[in-house]
Amino acid sequence: MEDQRQRDEAGVRLGREEAAATDSGMVERAAPETAVFACAACGAALTGPLKRLSAVPEAPCHAWWETEERGPSPATVPSGCYAIETEPYGPPLAVAEAPGPVMPRRGTLHDTDGRPLVSQGPRGNIVINPDDSRGLTTRHASAACCGATPDGGLNQVCACGTLVATLCSDCCLPYELHLSPDHVRALPYRSPASDPAWRAGAASLPEAGAGVPPGAGRAAWRG
Repeated sequence: MEDQRQRDEAGVRLGREEAAATDSGMVERAAPETAVFACAACGAALTGPLKRLSAVPEAPCHAWWETEERGPSPATVPSGCYAIETEPYGPPLAVAEAPGPVMPRRGTLHDTDGRPLVSQGPRGNIVINPDDSRGLTTRHASAACCGATPDGGLNQVCACGTLVATLCSDCCLPYELHLSPDHVRALPYRSPASDPAWRAGAASLPEAGAGVPPGAGRAAWRG
């Protein structure tokens, strides 16, 4: 585990050195092919290196009502990857002109008068597998059966106290973590194995992996 962290830190340093010669705003706007996401407030890494997907995958079909033990659905995004959500996600929720999904992969939601709701939340969330997150805890979560929902907005807090992400983990919902683009930074990651100086001093390290061990974040899926 320590070797993995040293490798990740080396990759982030190499990425920072490359980014130093470019406009920092461009780095923020253009999601790198491989990135480590960090808290914008304190700089703490919230993920290991993740590879970008061209789009958010469809949520896996999951018959949650037939399972013997309640728990999160299979993750929407494969471990070691991330994708950019192009549609509005999370609150505020407004009355929709016609029935439809309240937000991507969420299904329908109605107000107390039975009127369909639709998200008018932010676009551009970074969607990852919750098991790939590091150092996040649940600050609050909307009422749900046995997990967290995105209906109340940001519910995951960094160790520094900053709300940075929205966890969706209720048993009947897609299993996703949405990093807020306003509260995290994408740090370009270049494999340190591609750097000659790094190879000379770290030839004994194992090949770079996707990040934290699978399941490391699943223990905190409950809201």
